[in-house]
Amino acid sequence: MKIHIDIDCFFVSAARILEPSLEHKPVAIGGRSDTKIFTKDAKNQRVNFENSGSFVPTFYKAYENGDDLKSFQDEDGRIRGILTTSSYEARAYGIKTAMSIRQALQLCPHLIIKAPNMSLYQELSHRLHDFLARKIPLVEQASIDEFYGDVSGWIDDEDIPQFIDSLRHKIKKELQLPVSIGAASTRYIAKLATGYAKPFGCKTITKYEFDGFVNPIKVEDFAGIGKSMKNKLHSAQIKTLGELRKRRGTLESWGPYAKELYKRVNGESDAQIKTTHQRKSIGISRTFDPLYDRAELLRRVHILARHLSFAIIKLQVIPTVFHLGIAYEMHQKSHKNISQAEIFTEKKFDALCISLFHAADIHKRLCVVRLSINCSSFTRDSKKELSLLGFEEERKMYTLTCKTQKLREKYGMDALRFASEL
Repeated sequence: MKIHIDIDCFFVSAARILEPSLEHKPVAIGGRSDTKIFTKDAKNQRVNFENSGSFVPTFYKAYENGDDLKSFQDEDGRIRGILTTSSYEARAYGIKTAMSIRQALQLCPHLIIKAPNMSLYQELSHRLHDFLARKIPLVEQASIDEFYGDVSGWIDDEDIPQFIDSLRHKIKKELQLPVSIGAASTRYIAKLATGYAKPFGCKTITKYEFDGFVNPIKVEDFAGIGKSMKNKLHSAQIKTLGELRKRRGTLESWGPYAKELYKRVNGESDAQIKTTHQRKSIGISRTFDPLYDRAELLRRVHILARHLSFAIIKLQVIPTVFHLGIAYEMHQKSHKNISQAEIFTEKKFDALCISLFHAADIHKRLCVVRLSINCSSFTRDSKKELSLLGFEEERKMYTLTCKTQKLREKYGMDALRFASEL
């Protein structure tokens, strides 16, 4: 059987370890796009490569102790930002993830807002992974707060309920983290079971319980069914997983993805537990107040490019596909991609990002509210060969980039900047 372990309200649970007084109180963790990287006050910038997940940024600001609610106030005293997670006590007031902090405080005026602590989350996630690795033969870390395990042939199926119940209590005792655990014949159904085990519960789905458990569940509650697929299923009068399982022909006619989706829901398809993952892409983005000034937007592209270049060099990869996206006011969007296989240097990457911005900026009369840059298809994963044109010159620039990298690693990402940023 496969098991799925999910930390309950992870960020809140982590805060409660540091402050036990938060137990049984409505607590939420705030989040805000860190636009300070565009100012002279940029500091305490950290970079994270290890874990992913909802609201787990690659670049983040390290908050000082005691920041909390004031961290989400702007110069005018307005409260900005959204909630990355909330406790079950807070959810009882109708508070939800991604809700604005301002709206959440209206629903629950005594809601306790805490600033994020990414370093603590990473540490606890590592500790849980190490703990699980000692208890389960194969462990896969799917995100910062989510794990899969394969206990097939190691724990008898009839002993699974007792095993996962004991496991969650051991985790709570040793790491002070409440987790919920689901178990089933496939990882997809195990994840589904976890959702119905929360909070701090466990649920095992045997082959005899499969139909009774799966069939009544709404299609949108199954991992992999997003808004687009949900609407498509609803338009075909398919609203529950039981109805989906009766329409095999319909789903197979929609193409390979829908065909695979049917097999996952039906328990016919599974994926192996992968103990290691290789990063396939990396990006950076920032949302800010509407901004029209193109010169200032170009300056911000320079800054985002510098931060992303730092991460790419640190990862020791060479990306070959580059993407720049722009979000405007009035819900307009634009983007540009380019593919090229050359030695990566900061100077060339900066120029490339500026070029992509000019090409993507098609709504020049509108203000911009978000910029994003993403790099993917690393040479270790793709079949592309590096161009040899100007190889010697590129190698010199790469050497300079590496020397710049060492200075930034020692003195911080803002130690050296492009003149165009100032």
